[in-house]
Amino acid sequence: MEEVLYDKIPSLDLAVFYSGTPAQRKEFVANLGEAYSNIGFVAIRNHFLREDVRNRLYDAIQRFFALPDEVKMKYEVPGLAGQRGYTSKGKEHAKGRNTGDLKEFYHVGQEGDGSGPPEGYPANVWPEEVPDFKDAALEAYRALEKTGVYMLRAIALYLGLEESYFDERVRNGNSILRPIHYFPIEDPDSVPPDAVRAAEHGDINLITLLMGASAEGLEVLRRDGKWIPITALPDQLVVNVGDMLERLTNSKLRSTIHRVVNPPREKMNTPRYSIPFFMHPRSEVDLSCLESCIDDDHPKLYEDITAGEFLDQRLAEIGLKR
Repeated sequence: MEEVLYDKIPSLDLAVFYSGTPAQRKEFVANLGEAYSNIGFVAIRNHFLREDVRNRLYDAIQRFFALPDEVKMKYEVPGLAGQRGYTSKGKEHAKGRNTGDLKEFYHVGQEGDGSGPPEGYPANVWPEEVPDFKDAALEAYRALEKTGVYMLRAIALYLGLEESYFDERVRNGNSILRPIHYFPIEDPDSVPPDAVRAAEHGDINLITLLMGASAEGLEVLRRDGKWIPITALPDQLVVNVGDMLERLTNSKLRSTIHRVVNPPREKMNTPRYSIPFFMHPRSEVDLSCLESCIDDDHPKLYEDITAGEFLDQRLAEIGLKR
């Protein structure tokens, strides 16, 4: 496929896929595949996350992150590698770096049917100081997961697979909702000179679904080396390819490097909030390159590995797992 250099990420209407005509669905799949083969990002409208749910969740997380550090630390659970509850400031760094990112975050995973999390997953941790956090987070989790299933169905069709190829692989998957607080810096000289809100990285998972952030700063690295800003309208989700999907497709679909840059020095004392949803398969799912993505011109690039093994490897690389 010929390289396309986008000046901004493409915008697509998911309703065309889930309720359109066969011809409309086919066009959606082709447009999605072209975007994911080149820039790795799209903006999606007519997804399943309602505005009121998004607003309630943003309100809840802002109240949580405004709590004193010693209160938030009650929800940082040793031994979980940051996979549930709170992760404090500077703990995570990008692969290949040692300087921690200028952020703190909270992780919410599969909740199960009310009798506990699915087997093999740790229980979620809920802050008692913000009682409405739980309902807002779980409602957003379910809406984003549903949206992700439809996105993966379109991806499956583009790859020549059965439309339902990913359905069972992501059912009760190890997906994570991550509210992030890029905390204000009152004295920019007090942090390491190379510290940034989120250093350049690729996401670990299959796909990431990101609701609109509270401020600008997200940038994606185009194939010609140019960084372009990512902005989405309030009614859109930004959905990008992660490393697991790039690996599965033998780099047919691209996990594009992206970052969150610091604001101008005079605005370093302002916060930024962001809530990505990292869609994972279950840990036992095989990420070996699809045979249909391997040929003489595209030899196999990656060793065989499961999703769980790959996640453990990457958590160690970014400083969350020892």
